[in-house]
Amino acid sequence: MSLAYPVARSLEDALKPDAPTARSRRGAMSLANGLALEGLETSWLHMPEAEADALFKAQGPDGAAGHLQRYEDTSGHTVVAVSWWKLVDPNDIRPPEKRAFEPAPPPPPPADEDHTDDLYFRRGRTKTRRKKPADPNQMDLFSKNLKG
Repeated sequence: MSLAYPVARSLEDALKPDAPTARSRRGAMSLANGLALEGLETSWLHMPEAEADALFKAQGPDGAAGHLQRYEDTSGHTVVAVSWWKLVDPNDIRPPEKRAFEPAPPPPPPADEDHTDDLYFRRGRTKTRRKKPADPNQMDLFSKNLKG
């Protein structure tokens, strides 16, 4: 079973058992209903063990779809990590430096001019070096030692 994350505007909406879930960014965008998808958000909840058990049981008979994970902090208290697709109003999108997913910039256009000058080719930097041919009698040195 692959992981599915709830698609919601707030953490409280993401914790509801009937929240719509999506496995991929594209699936989350199809469930956005006119809202902008900011990215995959992870929230950390510190809570007593009983509340954490109730939260996991409220997710239904199949349990959490991978978006809830239980941890312990250094003092042994329960911490629940909630991963969810965060929806925002299109006018409230965070600046690019704070976005979770930023598209790759387009590649620079190729240069039209060749900036190599004739001086590079004049001094022999591009000539291939020829190796001297191997002496055909070279192997005879080794074969004489083996026979004798």
